Amino acid sequence: MSEQIKKPSIKKYFDNVSIGKRTKQVVYFVQQHDKTTMFEQLIKNAPNKQTVVVTKSKSNADTLNSYLKTQNIQALAVHGNHRTEQLENAAKAFNTSELNILITTDMILKSLELKNIQLIINYDLPIQPEEYFVRLAHVDEVGEAISLVDPEENGILQIIEMKMKLEIPEEEIEGFVTTSAPLKKEKKKKLRHRKKKKKADAYTQRETTQSK
Repeated sequence: MSEQIKKPSIKKYFDNVSIGKRTKQVVYFVQQHDKTTMFEQLIKNAPNKQTVVVTKSKSNADTLNSYLKTQNIQALAVHGNHRTEQLENAAKAFNTSELNILITTDMILKSLELKNIQLIINYDLPIQPEEYFVRLAHVDEVGEAISLVDPEENGILQIIEMKMKLEIPEEEIEGFVTTSAPLKKEKKKKLRHRKKKKKADAYTQRETTQSK
């Protein structure tokens, strides 16, 4: 009787570069005051996906959750102000698909035992770049990560890309209209070198002008 040949197992690495290459990522450049409406459109374009939204603060999580309620979009925000029982109930509701959109912070995301995350939206980039890769690990290979980046976060984005030796593809939402509110004055920053998929939007044109 011939012995069954076992296929060699492929070792999986979890360093920044490996996780970055394995995970589908995309970035949308948007002004801070337009993030809520852009997020709303993203959610409507991907209905029923098990989505985790990460903000950099508890107040941002609550603000986004309140806005979604006004748009009749069911979501739940959980963060450090909630009791352990509330956090456990939120995780259970998400894992059983009773809840499709969970909004939280980096600290709480690490404590929740979430399963089957299909989409993770970086509503804010983390203050510490390493936290970005912790977020990616939750959708490693099987999900997608979307980042909403405003002018003040461009420096963090560049550090993240440098750490994973990869430039995240940029996309635009067809039909999305920015508001007329003025951009905050920002310090000069090195521009990201990328080929635009579509005509540059108002933010990109303004950033190029400021960097000259």
